[in-house]
This record gives sequence, structure tokens and C-alpha cells, in this order.
Amino acid sequence: MYGRKVKLRFLFIILILTTLILSVFLVLKSLEENVVYFQSPSEIKELSELDKKKIRVGGMVKKRSIFITSNEVKFIITDFKNEINVTYSGAIPNLFEEGKGVVAEGFLKDRNFFSATKILAKHDENYMPPEVEEALGNK
Repeated sequence: MYGRKVKLRFLFIILILTTLILSVFLVLKSLEENVVYFQSPSEIKELSELDKKKIRVGGMVKKRSIFITSNEVKFIITDFKNEINVTYSGAIPNLFEEGKGVVAEGFLKDRNFFSATKILAKHDENYMPPEVEEALGNK
């Protein structure tokens, strides 16, 4: 009924569509595994159950809360409603200081304690990550 050219074109189109769908699926699947969700200390306090997934906690570094030992930094992140204690071992960004915005990436131990694997400090006095600004209610 259909000629050989039509059958080959149809097969070629099906092959391209299948490849495209498979590629999109693989990209979305890999992104899903690497997504890190941002939460404020208040949102963490309201969690019904704790996940073992990596998350980001953002807010302001509470004044007079930074304690530095030889191999660890302890500080408190606040959104001016709730607070969470953070511990971090590693290089501290130069702009990390009290009263400044910070985002810590890591794992929750419980609703009051967070173990950070990465610290992201605010890069100038006018910038604040949109998620932190929204959580603090500055918008």
C-alpha cells in the first residue's frame, strides 16, 4: 500500500521521536537526583517528618553565634522567627560573617541541628538570594 520511501521516512521519524523522548527522560531523571531544596528555619520546624535528602537552609547568621574551633565552625541561622544550629567543617567563604545572609547545604540531624557540607555566603551588601529574601518576608 505505502511505498518504500514512505515506510523509511515513517521509521526515521519514529526513531528520532524515540531518541528525543529517551534523551528528555534521562536528563530529567539525572536532574531529579541532583535537586537540592531550599528551606528556611521556620519551614524546617514545621516539617512533619525528616528526610535524609540533602537540603539548603538559608537565612541570616545570628549575631554573636559564630564559634570557630580548629576543625569546625558552629553558628546559628535565623529567619527572625526560628533558628537552627549549624556545624560545618571546611573552608569558610571570605564574606561569611555575623548578621549577613547565608545558605548552608547539607543534611538535617533533627529540627534544631543541621550538618553543613557547603556554605554559600552573600556576595555583596545589596544581594540576597530570592529564596532567602522571600523567606524573610522582605519582598
